[in-house]
Amino acid sequence: MTAPPGNRAHATPPLAGGPTGATALRPLLDTVLDALTTGAEARNGPLPAGGPAAVTARVHTALGDAGVLPAHGTGAHEALRTLVHTLAAGAADPADPLCAAHLHCPPLAVAAAADLAAAALNPSLDSWDQAPAASVLEALLTRTLAAEFYDTPHADALVTTGGTEANQLAVLLARERHGPALTVLHGANAHHSVPRAAWLLGLPPATEIPTPAGVLDPARLAEALAGTPGTPGPTLVTATAGTTDAGLIDPIHRIADLCDRYGADLHVDAAYGGLLALSPRHRDKLAGLGRAHSITVDLHKLGWQPVAAGLLAVPDTALLAPLAHQADYLNATDDTEAGLPDLLGRSLRTTRRPDALKIATTLRALGRDGLAALIDRTIDTAHHLARLLDAHPGFELHAPPTLTTVLFRPTHADDDQLATLRRTLLHQGRAVLGRTHADGRLWLKATLLNPHTTAGDLDQLISLLEGSTHR
Repeated sequence: MTAPPGNRAHATPPLAGGPTGATALRPLLDTVLDALTTGAEARNGPLPAGGPAAVTARVHTALGDAGVLPAHGTGAHEALRTLVHTLAAGAADPADPLCAAHLHCPPLAVAAAADLAAAALNPSLDSWDQAPAASVLEALLTRTLAAEFYDTPHADALVTTGGTEANQLAVLLARERHGPALTVLHGANAHHSVPRAAWLLGLPPATEIPTPAGVLDPARLAEALAGTPGTPGPTLVTATAGTTDAGLIDPIHRIADLCDRYGADLHVDAAYGGLLALSPRHRDKLAGLGRAHSITVDLHKLGWQPVAAGLLAVPDTALLAPLAHQADYLNATDDTEAGLPDLLGRSLRTTRRPDALKIATTLRALGRDGLAALIDRTIDTAHHLARLLDAHPGFELHAPPTLTTVLFRPTHADDDQLATLRRTLLHQGRAVLGRTHADGRLWLKATLLNPHTTAGDLDQLISLLEGSTHR
Protein backbone atom coordinates (compact mmCIF):
# COMPACT_ATOMS: atom_id res chain seq x y z
CA MET A 1 0.00 0.00 0.00
CA THR A 2 1.36 3.42 -0.93
CA ALA A 3 1.55 5.96 1.90
CA PRO A 4 -0.19 9.32 1.36
CA PRO A 5 2.03 12.22 0.33
CA GLY A 6 3.71 14.36 2.94
CA ASN A 7 6.28 14.04 5.66
CA ARG A 8 5.50 10.75 7.41
CA ALA A 9 7.50 11.83 10.47
CA HIS A 10 4.77 14.27 11.47
CA ALA A 11 1.27 13.29 12.53
CA THR A 12 -1.41 15.22 10.70
CA PRO A 13 -2.90 17.78 13.14
CA PRO A 14 -6.58 17.26 13.99
CA LEU A 15 -9.30 19.39 12.47
CA ALA A 16 -11.82 21.55 14.34
CA GLY A 17 -14.85 20.25 12.44
CA GLY A 18 -16.23 16.84 11.58
CA PRO A 19 -17.34 14.11 13.98
CA THR A 20 -14.09 14.24 15.97
CA GLY A 21 -13.56 18.03 15.89
CA ALA A 22 -15.11 18.72 19.27
CA THR A 23 -13.00 15.99 20.86
CA ALA A 24 -9.85 17.57 19.44
CA LEU A 25 -10.88 21.05 20.56
CA ARG A 26 -11.80 20.25 24.15
CA PRO A 27 -8.30 19.86 25.65
CA LEU A 28 -7.00 22.77 23.58
CA LEU A 29 -9.75 24.97 25.01
CA ASP A 30 -8.64 24.10 28.52
CA THR A 31 -5.17 25.35 27.60
CA VAL A 32 -6.60 28.52 26.04
CA LEU A 33 -8.79 29.30 29.03
CA ASP A 34 -5.94 28.73 31.46
CA ALA A 35 -3.71 31.02 29.39
CA LEU A 36 -6.38 33.71 29.30
CA THR A 37 -6.56 33.55 33.08
CA THR A 38 -2.81 33.65 33.71
CA GLY A 39 -2.38 36.41 31.14
CA ALA A 40 -5.01 38.59 32.79
CA GLU A 41 -3.40 37.98 36.18
CA ALA A 42 0.01 38.96 34.83
CA ARG A 43 -1.42 42.15 33.32
CA ASN A 44 -3.26 43.03 36.53
CA GLY A 45 -5.06 46.04 35.11
CA PRO A 46 -6.82 47.44 32.08
CA LEU A 47 -3.70 47.32 29.87
CA PRO A 48 -0.03 46.37 30.19
CA ALA A 49 2.28 48.80 31.94
CA GLY A 50 5.38 50.28 30.39
CA GLY A 51 4.18 51.60 27.07
CA PRO A 52 4.92 50.39 23.52
CA ALA A 53 8.61 49.58 24.00
CA ALA A 54 7.99 47.46 27.10
CA VAL A 55 5.12 45.55 25.47
CA THR A 56 7.21 44.87 22.37
CA ALA A 57 10.07 43.60 24.50
CA ARG A 58 7.80 41.29 26.48
CA VAL A 59 6.32 39.77 23.32
CA HIS A 60 9.78 39.14 21.85
CA THR A 61 10.95 37.62 25.12
CA ALA A 62 7.94 35.31 25.32
CA LEU A 63 8.48 34.03 21.79
CA GLY A 64 12.23 33.69 22.21
CA ASP A 65 14.61 32.96 19.37
CA ALA A 66 12.12 30.57 17.77
CA GLY A 67 9.68 33.39 17.02
CA VAL A 68 6.40 32.59 15.31
CA LEU A 69 7.87 30.22 12.68
CA PRO A 70 10.37 27.86 14.31
CA ALA A 71 12.18 25.23 12.30
CA HIS A 72 10.47 22.57 14.41
CA GLY A 73 7.02 23.08 15.86
CA THR A 74 6.55 23.42 19.60
CA GLY A 75 3.20 21.63 19.66
CA ALA A 76 -0.34 22.91 19.96
CA HIS A 77 -0.47 23.23 23.74
CA GLU A 78 2.83 25.10 24.06
CA ALA A 79 1.96 27.43 21.18
CA LEU A 80 -1.45 28.21 22.63
CA ARG A 81 -0.14 28.58 26.17
CA THR A 82 2.63 30.95 25.10
CA LEU A 83 0.79 33.07 22.57
CA VAL A 84 -2.60 33.32 24.30
CA HIS A 85 -0.93 34.17 27.61
CA THR A 86 1.21 36.78 25.85
CA LEU A 87 -1.80 38.27 24.08
CA ALA A 88 -3.85 38.44 27.29
CA ALA A 89 -0.98 39.85 29.33
CA GLY A 90 -0.46 42.54 26.71
CA ALA A 91 -4.11 43.33 25.98
CA ALA A 92 -6.14 46.46 26.47
CA ASP A 93 -9.02 44.54 27.99
CA PRO A 94 -12.43 46.19 27.55
CA ALA A 95 -13.80 43.90 30.25
CA ASP A 96 -11.82 45.93 32.79
CA PRO A 97 -13.99 48.86 33.96
CA LEU A 98 -11.01 51.23 33.70
CA CYS A 99 -10.55 50.44 30.00
CA ALA A 100 -12.97 53.04 28.70
CA ALA A 101 -11.35 55.01 25.89
CA HIS A 102 -13.01 53.75 22.74
CA LEU A 103 -16.12 52.20 21.25
CA HIS A 104 -14.48 48.90 22.09
CA CYS A 105 -16.91 46.65 23.90
CA PRO A 106 -16.30 43.63 26.10
CA PRO A 107 -17.96 40.76 24.22
CA LEU A 108 -20.52 38.63 25.97
CA ALA A 109 -19.37 35.10 26.79
CA VAL A 110 -22.28 33.59 24.88
CA ALA A 111 -21.29 35.52 21.75
CA ALA A 112 -17.65 34.47 22.00
CA ALA A 113 -18.70 30.84 22.48
CA ALA A 114 -20.88 30.99 19.38
CA ASP A 115 -18.00 32.56 17.47
CA LEU A 116 -15.88 29.53 18.33
CA ALA A 117 -18.46 27.30 16.64
CA ALA A 118 -18.38 29.54 13.57
CA ALA A 119 -14.59 29.29 13.46
CA ALA A 120 -14.66 25.51 13.89
CA LEU A 121 -17.18 24.89 11.11
CA ASN A 122 -15.82 27.70 8.91
CA PRO A 123 -18.80 28.31 6.61
CA SER A 124 -18.17 30.86 3.87
CA LEU A 125 -21.16 32.90 2.84
CA ASP A 126 -20.26 33.36 -0.80
CA SER A 127 -22.20 30.34 -2.06
CA TRP A 128 -25.00 28.22 -0.64
CA ASP A 129 -23.08 24.96 -0.95
CA GLN A 130 -20.46 26.33 1.49
CA ALA A 131 -22.98 27.57 4.06
CA PRO A 132 -26.42 25.91 3.80
CA ALA A 133 -27.72 26.55 7.32
CA ALA A 134 -25.61 29.66 7.89
CA SER A 135 -27.15 31.34 4.84
CA VAL A 136 -30.66 30.69 6.16
CA LEU A 137 -29.70 31.96 9.60
CA GLU A 138 -28.17 35.12 8.14
CA ALA A 139 -31.32 35.82 6.11
CA LEU A 140 -33.49 35.41 9.20
CA LEU A 141 -31.21 37.64 11.26
CA THR A 142 -30.95 40.44 8.72
CA ARG A 143 -34.69 40.61 8.14
CA THR A 144 -35.40 40.48 11.87
CA LEU A 145 -33.03 43.33 12.70
CA ALA A 146 -34.04 45.44 9.71
CA ALA A 147 -37.64 45.27 10.94
CA GLU A 148 -36.51 46.93 14.18
CA PHE A 149 -35.62 50.05 12.17
CA TYR A 150 -38.13 50.02 9.30
CA ASP A 151 -41.87 49.47 9.40
CA THR A 152 -41.91 48.22 5.81
CA PRO A 153 -42.82 44.78 4.41
CA HIS A 154 -39.49 44.09 2.70
CA ALA A 155 -36.92 45.64 5.04
CA ASP A 156 -33.54 43.97 4.77
CA ALA A 157 -29.95 44.30 5.93
CA LEU A 158 -26.47 43.19 4.97
CA VAL A 159 -23.95 41.87 7.48
CA THR A 160 -20.77 43.97 7.35
CA THR A 161 -17.46 44.14 9.17
CA GLY A 162 -18.59 47.31 10.90
CA GLY A 163 -19.50 50.94 10.40
CA THR A 164 -16.79 51.73 7.87
CA GLU A 165 -17.88 49.02 5.44
CA ALA A 166 -21.56 49.81 5.99
CA ASN A 167 -21.02 53.52 5.31
CA GLN A 168 -19.05 52.72 2.17
CA LEU A 169 -21.85 50.46 0.95
CA ALA A 170 -24.42 53.19 1.65
CA VAL A 171 -22.49 55.71 -0.45
CA LEU A 172 -21.98 53.10 -3.18
CA LEU A 173 -25.70 52.32 -3.35
CA ALA A 174 -26.50 56.04 -3.53
CA ARG A 175 -23.98 56.45 -6.34
CA GLU A 176 -25.60 53.59 -8.24
CA ARG A 177 -29.01 55.23 -7.82
CA HIS A 178 -27.90 58.69 -8.93
CA GLY A 179 -24.66 58.41 -10.88
CA PRO A 180 -21.10 59.65 -10.45
CA ALA A 181 -22.08 63.31 -9.95
CA LEU A 182 -23.51 62.48 -6.52
CA THR A 183 -22.70 65.07 -3.84
CA VAL A 184 -22.16 63.74 -0.32
CA LEU A 185 -23.02 66.18 2.48
CA HIS A 186 -22.01 65.40 6.04
CA GLY A 187 -21.45 67.17 9.31
CA ALA A 188 -18.00 67.75 10.70
CA ASN A 189 -19.14 65.35 13.43
CA ALA A 190 -19.49 62.47 10.95
CA HIS A 191 -17.28 59.40 10.99
CA HIS A 192 -14.19 59.71 8.83
CA SER A 193 -15.35 56.78 6.69
CA VAL A 194 -18.04 58.94 5.05
CA PRO A 195 -15.80 61.40 3.18
CA ARG A 196 -13.33 58.60 2.62
CA ALA A 197 -16.06 56.56 0.90
CA ALA A 198 -16.69 59.45 -1.52
CA TRP A 199 -12.97 59.50 -2.31
CA LEU A 200 -12.78 55.72 -2.64
CA LEU A 201 -15.71 55.65 -5.07
CA GLY A 202 -14.43 58.45 -7.28
CA LEU A 203 -17.16 60.92 -6.32
CA PRO A 204 -16.66 64.66 -6.00
CA PRO A 205 -15.03 65.53 -2.66
CA ALA A 206 -17.60 65.29 0.13
CA THR A 207 -18.88 68.59 1.52
CA GLU A 208 -18.37 69.05 5.25
CA ILE A 209 -20.83 71.20 7.19
CA PRO A 210 -19.51 72.75 10.42
CA THR A 211 -21.04 71.38 13.62
CA PRO A 212 -19.95 73.79 16.36
CA ALA A 213 -22.59 72.41 18.73
CA GLY A 214 -21.55 68.83 18.01
CA VAL A 215 -24.60 67.93 15.92
CA LEU A 216 -25.71 68.70 12.39
CA ASP A 217 -27.66 71.96 12.42
CA PRO A 218 -30.72 71.81 10.12
CA ALA A 219 -30.34 75.52 9.26
CA ARG A 220 -26.77 74.99 8.03
CA LEU A 221 -27.85 71.87 6.18
CA ALA A 222 -30.67 73.78 4.48
CA GLU A 223 -28.16 76.36 3.26
CA ALA A 224 -25.95 73.61 1.84
CA LEU A 225 -28.89 71.87 0.17
CA ALA A 226 -30.15 75.11 -1.34
CA GLY A 227 -26.69 75.49 -2.86
CA THR A 228 -25.78 77.93 -5.57
CA PRO A 229 -26.40 77.97 -9.33
CA GLY A 230 -24.51 75.14 -10.97
CA THR A 231 -24.44 72.90 -7.90
CA PRO A 232 -24.92 69.24 -8.90
CA GLY A 233 -28.39 67.93 -8.16
CA PRO A 234 -28.21 64.41 -6.72
CA THR A 235 -27.24 64.53 -3.06
CA LEU A 236 -26.71 62.09 -0.22
CA VAL A 237 -26.98 63.57 3.26
CA THR A 238 -25.30 61.59 6.03
CA ALA A 239 -26.53 62.13 9.56
CA THR A 240 -25.08 60.55 12.69
CA ALA A 241 -26.82 58.80 15.57
CA GLY A 242 -24.01 58.51 18.07
CA THR A 243 -20.88 60.48 17.26
CA THR A 244 -17.53 58.91 18.07
CA ASP A 245 -16.37 62.00 19.97
CA ALA A 246 -19.31 62.62 22.29
CA GLY A 247 -22.07 60.14 21.50
CA LEU A 248 -24.38 62.87 20.20
CA ILE A 249 -27.38 62.26 17.92
CA ASP A 250 -28.29 64.55 15.04
CA PRO A 251 -31.93 65.77 14.82
CA ILE A 252 -32.92 63.04 12.38
CA HIS A 253 -36.58 63.98 11.85
CA ARG A 254 -35.72 67.58 10.91
CA ILE A 255 -32.90 66.43 8.67
CA ALA A 256 -35.25 63.95 6.96
CA ASP A 257 -37.76 66.78 6.39
CA LEU A 258 -35.06 68.78 4.61
CA CYS A 259 -34.05 65.79 2.52
CA ASP A 260 -37.68 65.37 1.45
CA ARG A 261 -37.93 69.07 0.60
CA TYR A 262 -34.79 69.11 -1.54
CA GLY A 263 -35.04 65.61 -2.99
CA ALA A 264 -31.90 64.35 -1.26
CA ASP A 265 -31.31 60.82 -0.03
CA LEU A 266 -30.61 60.28 3.66
CA HIS A 267 -28.17 57.84 5.21
CA VAL A 268 -27.89 57.62 8.99
CA ASP A 269 -24.69 56.32 10.53
CA ALA A 270 -26.14 54.79 13.69
CA ALA A 271 -23.18 52.51 14.32
CA TYR A 272 -23.05 53.62 17.95
CA GLY A 273 -26.65 54.46 18.77
CA GLY A 274 -28.71 52.24 16.46
CA LEU A 275 -29.49 49.52 18.97
CA LEU A 276 -31.32 52.04 21.15
CA ALA A 277 -34.21 50.96 18.92
CA LEU A 278 -34.48 47.90 21.20
CA SER A 279 -34.87 49.99 24.37
CA PRO A 280 -38.34 51.33 25.22
CA ARG A 281 -36.65 53.91 27.47
CA HIS A 282 -34.30 55.29 24.85
CA ARG A 283 -35.66 54.54 21.36
CA ASP A 284 -37.28 57.98 21.13
CA LYS A 285 -33.75 59.42 20.76
CA LEU A 286 -33.76 57.85 17.29
CA ALA A 287 -37.02 59.45 16.17
CA GLY A 288 -37.07 59.65 12.37
CA LEU A 289 -34.49 56.89 11.85
CA GLY A 290 -36.88 54.82 9.76
CA ARG A 291 -37.08 57.63 7.17
CA ALA A 292 -33.49 57.01 6.03
CA HIS A 293 -32.65 55.28 2.76
CA SER A 294 -30.03 53.30 4.67
CA ILE A 295 -28.83 52.85 8.25
CA THR A 296 -25.46 51.72 9.61
CA VAL A 297 -25.55 49.73 12.86
CA ASP A 298 -22.70 48.09 14.78
CA LEU A 299 -23.32 45.24 17.17
CA HIS A 300 -19.72 45.29 18.38
CA LYS A 301 -20.56 48.47 20.26
CA LEU A 302 -23.84 48.48 22.21
CA GLY A 303 -24.47 44.89 21.13
CA TRP A 304 -21.50 43.33 22.97
CA GLN A 305 -20.32 41.17 20.07
CA PRO A 306 -16.77 40.15 19.22
CA VAL A 307 -15.60 42.09 16.19
CA ALA A 308 -16.68 42.10 13.48
CA ALA A 309 -20.44 42.56 13.67
CA GLY A 310 -21.97 45.35 11.58
CA LEU A 311 -25.11 45.91 9.53
CA LEU A 312 -26.35 48.08 6.71
CA ALA A 313 -30.16 48.18 6.89
CA VAL A 314 -32.47 49.35 4.09
CA PRO A 315 -36.27 49.70 3.89
CA ASP A 316 -36.58 47.42 0.85
CA THR A 317 -34.49 44.56 -0.49
CA ALA A 318 -34.78 46.10 -3.96
CA LEU A 319 -32.39 48.87 -2.87
CA LEU A 320 -29.64 46.23 -2.67
CA ALA A 321 -30.04 45.18 -6.32
CA PRO A 322 -26.93 47.10 -7.54
CA LEU A 323 -24.78 44.67 -5.56
CA ALA A 324 -25.89 41.73 -7.71
CA HIS A 325 -22.92 39.93 -9.25
CA GLN A 326 -22.37 36.70 -11.12
CA ALA A 327 -19.39 34.38 -10.97
CA ASP A 328 -20.06 31.02 -12.55
CA TYR A 329 -18.19 28.98 -9.95
CA LEU A 330 -20.27 30.50 -7.13
CA ASN A 331 -23.72 31.31 -8.54
CA ALA A 332 -24.08 29.77 -11.96
CA THR A 333 -27.27 30.88 -13.68
CA ASP A 334 -28.69 27.37 -13.99
CA ASP A 335 -28.01 26.69 -10.30
CA THR A 336 -29.87 29.86 -9.34
CA GLU A 337 -32.75 28.99 -11.66
CA ALA A 338 -32.85 25.55 -10.08
CA GLY A 339 -33.36 27.09 -6.64
CA LEU A 340 -29.92 27.38 -5.06
CA PRO A 341 -29.83 30.70 -3.19
CA ASP A 342 -27.59 33.38 -4.70
CA LEU A 343 -25.45 34.86 -1.92
CA LEU A 344 -22.90 36.81 -3.94
CA GLY A 345 -24.96 39.99 -4.01
CA ARG A 346 -25.10 40.14 -0.21
CA SER A 347 -21.68 41.76 0.08
CA LEU A 348 -18.74 43.19 -1.84
CA ARG A 349 -16.63 40.58 -0.08
CA THR A 350 -16.41 37.08 -1.50
CA THR A 351 -15.26 34.90 1.39
CA ARG A 352 -17.37 35.85 4.42
CA ARG A 353 -17.43 34.21 7.82
CA PRO A 354 -20.83 33.57 9.47
CA ASP A 355 -20.87 36.54 11.84
CA ALA A 356 -24.64 36.15 11.92
CA LEU A 357 -24.26 33.13 14.22
CA LYS A 358 -22.87 34.96 17.25
CA ILE A 359 -25.38 37.79 16.79
CA ALA A 360 -28.36 35.46 16.44
CA THR A 361 -27.20 33.39 19.42
CA THR A 362 -26.98 36.51 21.57
CA LEU A 363 -30.40 37.76 20.47
CA ARG A 364 -32.00 34.42 21.22
CA ALA A 365 -30.21 34.02 24.55
CA LEU A 366 -31.03 37.49 25.88
CA GLY A 367 -34.15 38.46 23.96
CA ARG A 368 -35.20 42.02 23.29
CA ASP A 369 -35.76 42.69 26.98
CA GLY A 370 -32.35 41.35 27.98
CA LEU A 371 -30.52 43.50 25.44
CA ALA A 372 -32.61 46.52 26.41
CA ALA A 373 -31.64 45.98 30.05
CA LEU A 374 -27.93 45.99 29.13
CA ILE A 375 -28.33 49.14 27.06
CA ASP A 376 -30.29 50.91 29.79
CA ARG A 377 -27.85 49.86 32.49
CA THR A 378 -24.85 51.11 30.53
CA ILE A 379 -26.45 54.48 29.81
CA ASP A 380 -27.40 54.79 33.47
CA THR A 381 -23.78 54.13 34.42
CA ALA A 382 -22.60 56.94 32.14
CA HIS A 383 -25.08 59.35 33.74
CA HIS A 384 -23.88 58.30 37.19
CA LEU A 385 -20.28 59.07 36.24
CA ALA A 386 -21.35 62.42 34.81
CA ARG A 387 -23.11 63.34 38.08
CA LEU A 388 -20.04 62.38 40.11
CA LEU A 389 -17.77 64.52 37.95
CA ASP A 390 -20.19 67.44 37.87
CA ALA A 391 -20.36 67.48 41.68
CA HIS A 392 -16.59 67.20 42.08
CA PRO A 393 -14.68 70.50 42.44
CA GLY A 394 -11.62 69.00 40.77
CA PHE A 395 -13.34 68.22 37.45
CA GLU A 396 -15.36 69.98 34.79
CA LEU A 397 -18.12 68.06 32.98
CA HIS A 398 -18.62 69.03 29.35
CA ALA A 399 -22.33 68.02 29.21
CA PRO A 400 -24.64 65.25 30.39
CA PRO A 401 -24.19 62.19 28.17
CA THR A 402 -26.57 61.29 25.36
CA LEU A 403 -25.38 57.70 25.06
CA THR A 404 -22.49 56.28 27.10
CA THR A 405 -19.72 58.79 26.37
CA VAL A 406 -18.72 61.26 29.09
CA LEU A 407 -16.41 64.20 28.33
CA PHE A 408 -14.63 65.87 31.24
CA ARG A 409 -11.36 67.48 32.26
CA PRO A 410 -9.47 68.31 35.45
CA THR A 411 -10.41 71.82 36.49
CA HIS A 412 -6.91 73.27 36.73
CA ALA A 413 -5.17 71.41 33.88
CA ASP A 414 -4.35 72.98 30.53
CA ASP A 415 -4.50 70.95 27.31
CA ASP A 416 -0.85 69.90 27.43
CA GLN A 417 -1.18 68.73 31.02
CA LEU A 418 -4.35 66.83 30.18
CA ALA A 419 -2.70 65.04 27.24
CA THR A 420 0.27 64.17 29.43
CA LEU A 421 -2.04 62.85 32.16
CA ARG A 422 -3.74 60.53 29.72
CA ARG A 423 -0.46 59.17 28.37
CA THR A 424 0.89 58.71 31.90
CA LEU A 425 -2.10 56.56 32.85
CA LEU A 426 -1.63 54.52 29.67
CA HIS A 427 2.08 54.07 30.32
CA GLN A 428 1.42 52.96 33.88
CA GLY A 429 -1.28 50.56 32.74
CA ARG A 430 -3.75 52.07 35.21
CA ALA A 431 -6.54 53.42 32.98
CA VAL A 432 -7.47 53.74 29.32
CA LEU A 433 -9.28 57.00 28.57
CA GLY A 434 -9.84 58.69 25.24
CA ARG A 435 -9.37 62.28 24.17
CA THR A 436 -11.25 64.68 21.94
CA HIS A 437 -11.56 68.37 21.20
CA ALA A 438 -14.77 70.29 21.92
CA ASP A 439 -15.40 74.01 22.32
CA GLY A 440 -11.80 74.72 21.43
CA ARG A 441 -10.36 72.65 24.28
CA LEU A 442 -9.08 69.14 24.85
CA TRP A 443 -11.24 66.80 26.95
CA LEU A 444 -10.81 63.37 28.43
CA LYS A 445 -13.33 60.88 27.13
CA ALA A 446 -14.76 57.92 29.04
CA THR A 447 -16.73 55.60 26.75
CA LEU A 448 -18.62 53.23 29.01
CA LEU A 449 -19.65 49.99 27.29
CA ASN A 450 -19.15 47.53 30.13
CA PRO A 451 -22.52 46.57 31.66
CA HIS A 452 -20.71 45.12 34.70
CA THR A 453 -19.17 48.47 35.69
CA THR A 454 -20.20 49.39 39.22
CA ALA A 455 -20.43 52.62 41.18
CA GLY A 456 -17.33 51.47 43.04
CA ASP A 457 -15.44 51.19 39.75
CA LEU A 458 -16.37 54.78 38.91
CA ASP A 459 -15.22 55.95 42.35
CA GLN A 460 -11.92 54.16 41.72
CA LEU A 461 -11.51 55.93 38.38
CA ILE A 462 -12.10 59.34 39.94
CA SER A 463 -9.71 58.58 42.81
CA LEU A 464 -7.08 57.49 40.32
CA LEU A 465 -7.51 60.70 38.33
CA GLU A 466 -7.39 62.79 41.49
CA GLY A 467 -4.09 61.24 42.51
CA SER A 468 -2.58 61.59 39.05
CA THR A 469 -3.76 65.19 38.66
CA HIS A 470 -2.09 66.25 41.91
CA ARG A 471 1.32 64.84 40.99
